[in-house]
Amino acid sequence: MITAIGDVMRRAYENGWITTRDGNISLRRKNSNIMYITPSGWRKTILHPEHIIKIKILKNDYKIPTGMKPSGELDMHYLLQSDTKKTKAVVHLHPTNIIAAMYAGWDLQSLASEFPEVSRYTRVGPSVPVLPVTSEELAKATYKNMTKKNIIIYDIVGQANHGVCAIGNNPWDAYEHIERLEHICEIVLKSGKKVSLNA
Repeated sequence: MITAIGDVMRRAYENGWITTRDGNISLRRKNSNIMYITPSGWRKTILHPEHIIKIKILKNDYKIPTGMKPSGELDMHYLLQSDTKKTKAVVHLHPTNIIAAMYAGWDLQSLASEFPEVSRYTRVGPSVPVLPVTSEELAKATYKNMTKKNIIIYDIVGQANHGVCAIGNNPWDAYEHIERLEHICEIVLKSGKKVSLNA
């Protein structure tokens, strides 16, 4: 599953969803206090298991190994991974059509409900407003929009002018949530239909 982190990143790059040093993925196995996460600024096209950083999850914090520089979105991953009871992957990418659809004013949650290939398999939460990247505000807002009473109830949320955060049982499952939403956003943008001002 650690190998899948690099594989997903390479696929995201091939799709044009990230530039070389963008995006991040974390993985935490069931009953483990170790969270694996991608390094900050590393070229995602040459990301391999030996480059993944092991973060120790403590009771109310985390410990970064000396000399290691994990993703700048570490706080977002930590919040989503800190209370997990099963193996979970968190994937953050910058898919072009999803970001374009949000920028054009589309509500991703409402949009997804119109397309059964998304709504049957992927629970889309409310999008996060524009917030500074790698900030505590973005981490907390993403967590809030993916949860209810501190339980994760959505598979993916958009982050305006920035990207998406998706959760799955492994990196590929989380990737598929992004792929489904990206596909319908591309369809809607190509249709030329505009956002209703009365919506």
